[in-house]
Amino acid sequence: MKKFTTLAATVLLSTSLAASDLETVNERSSYYFGLDLGSNLAQQIGTERVDIEALMMGLQDGLDEAEPRLSMDEIRDAVMALQQELQSEMEEQSASLREPGDAFLAENAERDEVVVTDSGLQYEIMEESGSDVSPTASDTVRVHYHGTLVDGTVFDSSVDRGDPVEFPLDGVIPGWTEGVQLMAEGDRYRFFIPPDLAYRDQAVGDIPPFSVLIFEVELLEVM
Repeated sequence: MKKFTTLAATVLLSTSLAASDLETVNERSSYYFGLDLGSNLAQQIGTERVDIEALMMGLQDGLDEAEPRLSMDEIRDAVMALQQELQSEMEEQSASLREPGDAFLAENAERDEVVVTDSGLQYEIMEESGSDVSPTASDTVRVHYHGTLVDGTVFDSSVDRGDPVEFPLDGVIPGWTEGVQLMAEGDRYRFFIPPDLAYRDQAVGDIPPFSVLIFEVELLEVM
């Protein structure tokens, strides 16, 4: 980051255009193009990988329609090497993020009261009502639920709000769709949902990427 910002400052200082001089349409739109390009590069590959001098050289050559200083083979090899490096870093980061949840699920699966389905969903029955009314994936259900991460952090709870929720079972995460179909009206289950049956690598609200989700669910009614 320091290298990038220092070099960027050097380039900016070498120009005569100050922020207060951005008055014309061309000046302001050109500034936006540069801002957008810089933001995208920072998000996609990280500022530490951007050589601002080489970037400005390529930008200038492109604007001048000059002969590229590198062959297409050299450019392709460099881009492929960068993509492989980024992919390796993403895989390492993903493995690191998944590790606590994987360890939790492996240990949890050894508990006698826990059932593991073919998909990897884990659940335990907390209370059975004796009802024979169970939902299908196309049904809408009314439930109370309390959702936590493996460290106990509460990320959502209709119980805490005191307000049951209605939703179609085919419109929620796969772990819910599968799990709630195992229940009958009046039952209470606890589900341990692997990230592949939840939000995978996406951060959603207070839920980090690759999170195992724990839900205590009471099925109040099949609509």
